[in-house]
Amino acid sequence: MQNRAPVSRRSWRARLLSVTSAAALSVALVSGAALALPSEGDRAPNARVEDADGRELQLKALRGKPVLIVYEDKDSAMQNKPLKDALGKLAKGGNYRRAIALAAIADVSSYDFWPVKGFVKDAIREESRKFGTTIYCDWDGTFRSTYRLRRGVSNVILVDKDGRVLFAAEGALKTEAQQRLLDLLRKQVDG
Repeated sequence: MQNRAPVSRRSWRARLLSVTSAAALSVALVSGAALALPSEGDRAPNARVEDADGRELQLKALRGKPVLIVYEDKDSAMQNKPLKDALGKLAKGGNYRRAIALAAIADVSSYDFWPVKGFVKDAIREESRKFGTTIYCDWDGTFRSTYRLRRGVSNVILVDKDGRVLFAAEGALKTEAQQRLLDLLRKQVDG
């Protein structure tokens, strides 16, 4: 049996602080990678989602028209309600509905198991009917990963007709950011 020198209280605290700091840095680095939304000007990556009935959508198929991506889960769906209300008003003018592709995507990766998946599909169908737009499902988190989106927050991305990111934000958008997005949408439609 080896004799160990007693560890002083100061040394013990220093070690604990060092370990804690390293753990915090690791979490920050891992989280930071997930927080790196696509930058404005970047080419938007292609990603695949499907609706509640299994019909696939490849985002590259929407090139040629601007695409507004709203990616949320059940906990973040209300974060950008004011923005969605403003978008609803904008969409009442038929020009915007025809000119801009909306990719409303639900992060349902936590529900990709039987029998829950069936209940979620029914709920997504109902919400799609209620809002008059298709809500697509990200069952395995691939879309979230491809676009480097953070889980549990609302993510809003506008891609121009050439596939370049014009706007990318997460969380509850402040009034200025909402206005900037709406102005960009108007510019895409009205020129």
